[in-house]
Amino acid sequence: MISLAGVIGAGLFVGSAHAIQLAGPAAIISYAAAGLVVVLVMRMLGEMATVNPDTGSFSVYADRALGRWAGFSIGWLYWWAWALIIPVEATAGAQILTTWFDWPQWVFALLITAVLTGTNLVSVGNYGEFEFWFALIKVVVIVGFIVLGVLAILGLLPHSPVSGVHGLFDHGFFAHGIGGVFAAMLTTTTTYLGTEIVTIAAAESDHPVSGIRKAVNSVIWRISLFYLGSVFVVVALVDWTRPELAQVGSYQFTLDSIGLGGLTTVLDLAILTAVASCLNSALYTASRMAFSLAQRGDAPAAFARTSSRGVPVAAILASVVVGFACVVLNYVLPDRIFGYLLSTAGCAALFVYLCISFTQLRSRRALDAAGMRSGVRMWLFPWLTYATIAFILLVLVMMAFDPEQAQNLWFSLIVLAVVLAAGFWRHGFTGGSDRAIVAAAEAQEHV
Repeated sequence: MISLAGVIGAGLFVGSAHAIQLAGPAAIISYAAAGLVVVLVMRMLGEMATVNPDTGSFSVYADRALGRWAGFSIGWLYWWAWALIIPVEATAGAQILTTWFDWPQWVFALLITAVLTGTNLVSVGNYGEFEFWFALIKVVVIVGFIVLGVLAILGLLPHSPVSGVHGLFDHGFFAHGIGGVFAAMLTTTTTYLGTEIVTIAAAESDHPVSGIRKAVNSVIWRISLFYLGSVFVVVALVDWTRPELAQVGSYQFTLDSIGLGGLTTVLDLAILTAVASCLNSALYTASRMAFSLAQRGDAPAAFARTSSRGVPVAAILASVVVGFACVVLNYVLPDRIFGYLLSTAGCAALFVYLCISFTQLRSRRALDAAGMRSGVRMWLFPWLTYATIAFILLVLVMMAFDPEQAQNLWFSLIVLAVVLAAGFWRHGFTGGSDRAIVAAAEAQEHV
C-alpha cells in the first residue's frame, strides 16, 4: 500500500492539467514514456534493494558502487527535495481546508504538519498505518473516477452531456507536435517521484525482500491504471483547450463536463488525502535519509540516535524545521526565493534516477562477477540501463532549451554542484568497491 501511495500524489490530481495543456491528448504518450523510465528505474533499484535492504536505499548503494562522495551527494540532495516538499504540501492542504472553515491558512498548515509529525515521532508503524488508509482512499477515488469516465465515454452514464472520445481528435491528437510531447514529459517525469519510497520503508519491515519484490513487480500495472487510465478519461471527454482545465484541475473539470460537478467535494477530500499522504511520506523519507547519512558519518550524530521505539526524533524535527525555515525566507528576502528553491526539488527526481542507473551498472557487474543473483533482475542488462541513462540525459538537455524549464534546471544544477563539492571535499574523488558490494550481498544472504 505504501508503494501505491507513492505513485498517487497531488501531482496526478492537479499537475496533470499542466501536462495536458502542453501536449494535448498526446500527454498520454508523455505519461507513458515517463512511466516506462520509472518502471526501469524501479527495476534497477529493486535489484539492489533485494540484495541489501537499507533505509539509506540508493544513497547507500551509491556509496559502495560509485564512492562515498556519490552517496553523500545524492543522499543530501534527496533529503533537500523532501524537506522542501513538507511545507508545500502543508500549504496545499491548508488551501483546501480554508474553503471549508473560515480560519487563517497558516493555522491549518501548522495543524496538518503537527499532527503528522506527531504520528511519525511515535513509531514507524504509524507511518505505515496512515499510508495504508491514505492509499486506500486514493485508490477508491481514482478507480471510481475511471469507471464513471468509461461509462460516460460509452454513453452509459445517465444525464451526461458528453460521450465518446471526441476530445482525442477535435483539436488534433498531436496538437502541439512532438515538441509538446517532450515539453509535457518534463512535467510528467517529476510527478512520479515517491515511487522509490517503498525500498526505504521496506528496510524497516519484517520481510523486506519479499515486500520490495512485490512492489517492484506491481509498478507496471499501477502506473498503467492510475496515470494512463485516468489521463485517457480526461483527454477523451473534455475540451482540453479551455482555460478552466488548469484553473480547477483536470479531474474536477472532467466531473463538471459529465454532469457530476456535485462530486467535486469528494474529489477535494481525495486531494486533501493525497496532500496529507505526500506530507507524511516527505517527513518519513527525509528523516530516514538523514538517519542513514548520520550512520555513515555524513550528517550530525544526533540524527542517528533513535527513541525507545526506534524513531530518529532529531532527524524528523530537523527536516520539518528546515522545510518551514525556507518558507520564512519568502517574507524576509525578495523575489519569492522559496519558489526558486522549490524548483530544485523537481529536478532531484531526474538526478536520483541517474544515480540509481549508474549505481546499478556497477553493482550488477560486481555481483555477476561473484556469481551472485538478486531477487529481482533488471531486464536486458546492460542495454536497458544504458537506454534509461540516455533518456534522462535527453530530458535534462531539453530542459535547458525550454524557456519555462530552463530556470528550474539552472537552479537545480547549482544545488547539485554545491552538494557534489561538499561530497568531494569530505570524501575526495574515490571510486566504489566491488568488494563492498559483494560483502553487503553476502551479509544479507547470511541473514
